[in-house]
Amino acid sequence: MSTAVHFGAGNIGRGFLGQLYWQSGWETVFVDVVDAVVAALNERGGYTLQIVDAECRALAIDHVRAVHGRDAQAVAEAVAACDLASTAVGVRALPHIVPPLAAGLARRAERSGAPLNVVVCENLLDAAHVLREQVLAAAPPTARAFIAERVGFVSTVVSRMVPVVPEAVRARDPLYVAVEAYCTLPVDATAFVGGPPPIQGFLPVPNIAAHEERKLFCHNCGHALCAYAGHQKGLTYIAEAVAEPSVRELVTGGLAETGQALIAKHGFDPAEHQAHVDDLLRRFANRALGDTVARVGRDPIRKLGRHDRLVGSALLCLDKGVEPRRIIQGIRAALAFDETGDPEAARLQDTRRRRGLEAVLAEVCGLRPDEPLFARLRKECS
Repeated sequence: MSTAVHFGAGNIGRGFLGQLYWQSGWETVFVDVVDAVVAALNERGGYTLQIVDAECRALAIDHVRAVHGRDAQAVAEAVAACDLASTAVGVRALPHIVPPLAAGLARRAERSGAPLNVVVCENLLDAAHVLREQVLAAAPPTARAFIAERVGFVSTVVSRMVPVVPEAVRARDPLYVAVEAYCTLPVDATAFVGGPPPIQGFLPVPNIAAHEERKLFCHNCGHALCAYAGHQKGLTYIAEAVAEPSVRELVTGGLAETGQALIAKHGFDPAEHQAHVDDLLRRFANRALGDTVARVGRDPIRKLGRHDRLVGSALLCLDKGVEPRRIIQGIRAALAFDETGDPEAARLQDTRRRRGLEAVLAEVCGLRPDEPLFARLRKECS
């Protein structure tokens, strides 16, 4: 049986990668630092994955074990011996997995010299390149040529929706995870050493950057429009928001705008792209996920950044000659997001009250006063 070592036994690790490896007949070795999760995985040898959709079902994921992330020797040994590695630890934790990953690759270089691919599932543009450079810097000089030539760092686009597990549920069962039925992972076909492995659910694509932009300016943008417009309507759940006529009109209109721009830039087939949008709207409407407006809208300062889902979408539209009328309405809603309990929302509103809209547009949105979008937002959001 082939073995995948996966860094991060969280919602994406157990709720996505673990399923892909299991349904492909592979063993999964999770690396994590949460004591309760590591212990439970080793005691049970698996976990139950709840698929929540129109018809809910449970999958019994087995052929699973865990290695504690603080056991550097055990982690390095697992990397040295595995057939595939992957990560889903979160951007802040990514530097912490670099030393044991580099040590494991150094052992691999000394022993077999067998190539290895590292599938990087992190919410960071060009995450695979970032991780590759960090691993090369941390590796012993004798292993660097092996890593540069025989290790593939593979970018991905993670679109599966996994709602936050309530603390009370996590306390009862540290392995509980619920996910939507969608189970496809676009992977960079050009980055694998020796070609993509036979993992059911991997979708090798030759233009991963185009799919990364579509995730950001379609999935993330549409989700944000649902959240911020839904918040203005006093709604609690994303499924409620996308069902409300005025919110749905805003979302579909915004995605039509970004769709025109994405098709113009990347050459997506219009019919295929529309099918992608239609499927996203169906997934947003999944009431069984219980995803909230507050969760999707939280951290508006980051989500209003120049290169992020809203302002970035508007700039892409303008660059391709598309009028971003609906996207601008969404930005206006995001600028008003004042969700109680979200410190970044409070900071955004405090900045706007004390220093004005123009300071927010410059410092949060990264726009220059001489840019057309700055003038449009100053006019329409005042």
